[in-house]
Amino acid sequence: MELVDLSVPIETGMPVYPGDPEVSIGPALTVARDGVNVLGLHLGSQSGTHVDAPFHIDDSLPALDALPLDRFCGPAVVVDARGLAPRSPIGPAAFEGGVGEGMIVLVATGWSLHWGTAAYEGHPFLTEEAAALLVARGVRTVGIDALSVDPTPAADLPAHRVLCGAHAVIAENLTGLDRLLRAQASGRPIEVFMLPLRLPGADGAPVRAVARVGRQGGSAGWVSGAP
Repeated sequence: MELVDLSVPIETGMPVYPGDPEVSIGPALTVARDGVNVLGLHLGSQSGTHVDAPFHIDDSLPALDALPLDRFCGPAVVVDARGLAPRSPIGPAAFEGGVGEGMIVLVATGWSLHWGTAAYEGHPFLTEEAAALLVARGVRTVGIDALSVDPTPAADLPAHRVLCGAHAVIAENLTGLDRLLRAQASGRPIEVFMLPLRLPGADGAPVRAVARVGRQGGSAGWVSGAP
């Protein structure tokens, strides 16, 4: 079994979606002055690797704490959408095979390589039709290694609206999906855990996203309880 960290570090000045709160982290208490070390954190609910609740785009939809925990963990399939030009749409054809009900679908664009650069905002994105296909297949958790499942910036958020309208969870700013693609290609099962902070009424929250990769031809361990 192998654990793979899919999260970007939370640090001062890190990239955020245009208009979101800037991230600032620094000592609030120190051992030298106060006897203990405590960090002060200033960040938005959509900072870093995070999940969106449906409430993110509509006041009438469920907030983060109203969602079942199985939206944030379970068996995963990784879709290879690497090699696309900047701002390319990812349509339904990318999801035709191997995507089914109860799966966490992770979209690997390769854009995490641009993290911290101006190019990061030029990521590929899901089309409204692709989001509708995933919902029709019973998928309720979708992640991407980019700033958004929609273009950045966007006048509207069609992929968000389709997914959130189905009470799905969206994970953004993932990293390390290339390692999962290699594991998947060798027949190793993958499970993903993206548990958010318990923030009542929230639109989303940062997560420590982690994948558990099992043995070739076996189970990743979480479903069966095997080590």
